[in-house]
Amino acid sequence: MRTALIVVLVLNGVVAIAKVIVGAHTGALTVLGAALESGLDMLNNVIGIMLVRVASQAPDEEHPYGHDKFETLGAIGIVGFLSISCFELLREGIGALITSTRPHHVSATDIVVIAATLIVNVFVVTYERRRGRALNSVFLMADASHTASDILVTLMAVAALALASVGWARLDALLSIAVALIIARSGAQILRQSIPILVDERAIDAARLRGVVLGVPEIREVRNVRSRSTASGQLFAEVTIAVSGATPVDEAHRLADAVEAAIEREFGTSQVTVHVEPA
Repeated sequence: MRTALIVVLVLNGVVAIAKVIVGAHTGALTVLGAALESGLDMLNNVIGIMLVRVASQAPDEEHPYGHDKFETLGAIGIVGFLSISCFELLREGIGALITSTRPHHVSATDIVVIAATLIVNVFVVTYERRRGRALNSVFLMADASHTASDILVTLMAVAALALASVGWARLDALLSIAVALIIARSGAQILRQSIPILVDERAIDAARLRGVVLGVPEIREVRNVRSRSTASGQLFAEVTIAVSGATPVDEAHRLADAVEAAIEREFGTSQVTVHVEPA
């Protein structure tokens, strides 16, 4: 994951520099907004690189369930940066509409440069999503979603420059407001993915989990089930089962192992705690 983030960081750096240069030259708010997006992408990548080392550590005495949630915290951090960029773009866009501020000195070269950054954005999204799925990384997938919004933002930047070059420069302010709304939508999507993990939302429907456990022979009753998942997709489950009061200890232990195996077969990588009680 760290290698993937470094590759993405370098590419986002190239894109951000190109957009800053064109934005400063033309004064186009949409381009400057796109530059801000790419700059935030870089900052997110740096945060990710630092978090990866922490999140990948094995469980220890102070963190018995591992460190995966540090990665989820990083995804929440992305939302904070998105909120800042959204507010600034809205403020500048509305101000430009009021004062009739518009881009200037737009050339064909400016349009070509921004169009070239679009190709880089598409590559970054494709690469990051592929690595995110391969590594089960919520942070990579969240960052890919953020970068995916850059594609539309960059398209709007190209459109703003093209329209400005033919005398429709006033539309730049409107497009910058649209960019701000896209950023806000990206933040909402990341929150929907991250908050359930942070608050330990149920990972599996209780009835479905009970059904898997009751499929193990000699289990008379399932008295309690709880589940949650981590950013990497690992399942944690706690199950209380009831067996015959005459069941020997070694047989009860075997049944507990059978329950753990059944849950892992059904739901994948999991850490299951089984409590055995007499029926």
